[in-house]
Amino acid sequence: LRLVRVPVCSLLSRYGWFIVLAAVVIYFLVQVFRSLAGRPGSQPGAAEAAVEPDMVVRRQEALAAARLRMQEELNAQAERYKEKQRQLEEEKRRQKIAMWESMQEGKSYKGNLKLNQQEAESAASTSSAVPRSKPNKKPLRGGGYNPLSGEGGGTCSWRPGRRGPSAGG
Repeated sequence: LRLVRVPVCSLLSRYGWFIVLAAVVIYFLVQVFRSLAGRPGSQPGAAEAAVEPDMVVRRQEALAAARLRMQEELNAQAERYKEKQRQLEEEKRRQKIAMWESMQEGKSYKGNLKLNQQEAESAASTSSAVPRSKPNKKPLRGGGYNPLSGEGGGTCSWRPGRRGPSAGG
């Protein structure tokens, strides 16, 4: 046992990584050869079945019919998409015309078109009503507030923590 162990250990210590690499390469080559042998074209029964002319013709006709159906579906989808795009373009054109007309009348052109139409309807129905003035609002800060001066805030000052070991844990 000792006569076998010493040469094997010395061989593994010198060429161990090369032996592992060779084993991995051989494993992958065996897998590739197995996958090539498992292909249907390499089997003799599959080659005979593919040679029959009637079967080949039927298969090609079925393939052509499937392609034609798929092309018709694609054409129908393209037509629906084009129609939808035309409708969207027409809607955008109508909105632009409505915006231009409202701008010519002096109304806001940035607002939502539906809101503009609702405002026009409500203005027509309440044209005799007196417009209300805005209520007076208090400003959020006093007139002398300047955030860059460091004055006026008072409660928003930062102070560093005290030195020393932390008290929490």
